Amino acid sequence: MYPKHFEELIAAFEKLPGVGGKTAQRYAFTMLDKESEQIDEMVDALKGIRKIRKCRTCGFLSDEDECVFCKDASRNRTSIMVVAYPQDVAAIEKTGSYKGMYHVLGGLISSSKGIYPEDINIEKLMDRIDPSVKEVIIATSPTMDGEMTALYLDKLLKDKGVLVTRLAHGLPMGASLDYADDLTLIKALDNRRKIEDE
Repeated sequence: MYPKHFEELIAAFEKLPGVGGKTAQRYAFTMLDKESEQIDEMVDALKGIRKIRKCRTCGFLSDEDECVFCKDASRNRTSIMVVAYPQDVAAIEKTGSYKGMYHVLGGLISSSKGIYPEDINIEKLMDRIDPSVKEVIIATSPTMDGEMTALYLDKLLKDKGVLVTRLAHGLPMGASLDYADDLTLIKALDNRRKIEDE
């Protein structure tokens, strides 16, 4: 029905996660209204993705051999936070409350999905644990795969002489108890703490 190039553009948008036919078509029509300069900028940005690689040290995204965090001499190198994906680093950084190093696994152990320890970035993490590292913070999601990965890492790190901690899980601020699922309530109980006077 549409010209060939337009159909190809719709098909390209449909390959994005969560984008169905109608949304892809709407995106394609939006692109028709863009100025040539804006389209050129988008094309250049898409081509630039090919230059992005994983940091050789931590696995975060970079356009050089090392990412901005690994190159930053002001970061606390005694602490390494282990996350599953690069977007997890962005979420932690937004808080402005963590100034240590990161390690991106590139996934989670999941026997149901056929992802095993050798399939994710664990070996490089173990290579990074030396006497200067005092704490490894495991910041995987509180899902079955996240928990399995955390337990596996904890077991591996036990003999390394490093403090292994896990991000606390439980009820988010403003949550209502009657809407919380069982696992969230269990984690909230497990992670309860004494009320501190201000």
